[in-house]
Amino acid sequence: MSRRRNDVLQGTLALLVLKTLASRGPMHGYAITTHIQRASADLLRVEEGSLYPALHRMEQAGWLRAEWGVTEKNRQARFYTLTAAGREQLAAEQESWARLSEGVGRVLSYA
Repeated sequence: MSRRRNDVLQGTLALLVLKTLASRGPMHGYAITTHIQRASADLLRVEEGSLYPALHRMEQAGWLRAEWGVTEKNRQARFYTLTAAGREQLAAEQESWARLSEGVGRVLSYA
């Protein structure tokens, strides 16, 4: 049986994380990965080795704010919240994804 490729395409992780936080509110890393996996019907999986460096980069860019809190399982975790700059970046990322998707669709349907 061939192994199904279910990792997130390079460059889409920021879009998925920003959209998740915009729609769901503050979340810790594990909850973000779980949401993306469930929302994609298990087609996408974000590995911890990709997620946490990406969250750090987005926090450094000012797109996210992180605060320590307690999870539903009573564990300490960093909760990430979208900032105003993050909302602007989300809009830019969505526009870029729409253009890319249109371009790929045009190539696939070209006769």
